[in-house]
Amino acid sequence: MSENIYPIYDRMMTRQDKESLLNQRGMMVWFTGLSGSGKSTVALGVERELHKRGLLCRILDGDNIRAGINNNLGFSQEDRMENIRRIAEIGKLFVQTGIITLACFVSPTEKIRQLARLIIGDEDFFEIYVSAPLEVCEQRDVKGLYARARRGEVKDFTGISAPFEAPVHPALDIDTSRLSLEECVRSVTNLILNNQI
Repeated sequence: MSENIYPIYDRMMTRQDKESLLNQRGMMVWFTGLSGSGKSTVALGVERELHKRGLLCRILDGDNIRAGINNNLGFSQEDRMENIRRIAEIGKLFVQTGIITLACFVSPTEKIRQLARLIIGDEDFFEIYVSAPLEVCEQRDVKGLYARARRGEVKDFTGISAPFEAPVHPALDIDTSRLSLEECVRSVTNLILNNQI
């Protein structure tokens, strides 16, 4: 850290003050899985369920983040690491403000996800593996990215020309090819509610 930077953390209101105001615990629910697995779809359903229960949450989604704060990054290994580092730092701010944060990112390697966990803190990080098989994700292909990757038009595309490492010990494993959206949303919502204040 530069010698000219003086954080004011010690003078800010505490996380406990903010969680008490919101009557909820801030946490990071990190959805990982292939493109098209259903990460954002499940997160949108969870957001609605939490809202019904009076809980405040924020979705951080790959396309939205890359269209804004991370629009200068590509998909090289270095850029992927920086993408996740920035997302984790942003997510940490939300979590420390008492907000339930739903992060939807392919985050394809254990190393990348461990970086996010390290920044956010193990006690606040809940990894959800959205484990739909590659062939199902390709059939969905809502963005047309798999077809383009198969033609060689998209380089370093996870699942085709770049690897995906499945989480070893996720807090939850949901296969959207076998479970209904309602079942997936209920499982994630219950995990969150069981870890609230």
